[in-house]
Amino acid sequence: MKIEIYNDWDHVPKAAAESNDQAILAWDGEYRKGDVIEFSELTPGRFYMVQVDAAIAEALVLITEKSVRYPIPFYEKKESQNPLAFFGNRHYISIRFARDYEVYAYKNLALNPFDQHEFCGVYPHASANVETRGESVFAARNAIDGILATASHGEWPYESWGINRQDDAALTLNFGRKVDVDEIRLYTRADFPHDNWWIRATLCFSDGSEETLTMEKKCGEPHIFPIRKTGITSLTLKDLIKADDPSPFPALTQIEVYGREAQ
Repeated sequence: MKIEIYNDWDHVPKAAAESNDQAILAWDGEYRKGDVIEFSELTPGRFYMVQVDAAIAEALVLITEKSVRYPIPFYEKKESQNPLAFFGNRHYISIRFARDYEVYAYKNLALNPFDQHEFCGVYPHASANVETRGESVFAARNAIDGILATASHGEWPYESWGINRQDDAALTLNFGRKVDVDEIRLYTRADFPHDNWWIRATLCFSDGSEETLTMEKKCGEPHIFPIRKTGITSLTLKDLIKADDPSPFPALTQIEVYGREAQ
């Protein structure tokens, strides 16, 4: 496997590292607009542990492509991430094969700090039919990045999935393989009185089944739903019903899906 950093306009490598089973790239230099981190010489269909920056948590992901590009975010696109990420002149990037105990452990199957807005062959992946004004701080990927701060909205650590007041808003979480689930947690944003909240929603699973969720106004605590599903590959959160409150701004800070790889 190989890690390279280059600028998209000339593809001249600024730094590179490669290894058979664990590549680590520590390099001195500043990122410039147009820079890309590329992970290549990968084995499609394998699980990897990837850390794209020292200020972003390592992610356990299933990769289905031979290479994955990660464009360095700048300006508005960086507002949803730790301001220390990709900053300064010393950086750390790593990728390795995930170990069996990591893959087959009971875990949050939704978690992926490495997720990108555009699908790139990496799972889990979050997408939505609407994201408020197309801004990074309201993108679907924010709902699976592991950051649970619900008390405000906007720049990191208060990024969330925003629905732009759209009644038919829906978020889809694709696992990329079959998983067994026994609990789902929703952290709804709680920047009151700016925010509204949902009193009801529907979860639709890849097997065609649905679950109706009843929620209430919460400040930082998750809504916990003991839901058992086996062999599902995706789920969609939809039919979001707002509370009778003047604010038109409900939002989702995080979705957690607990379980294991399908047996």
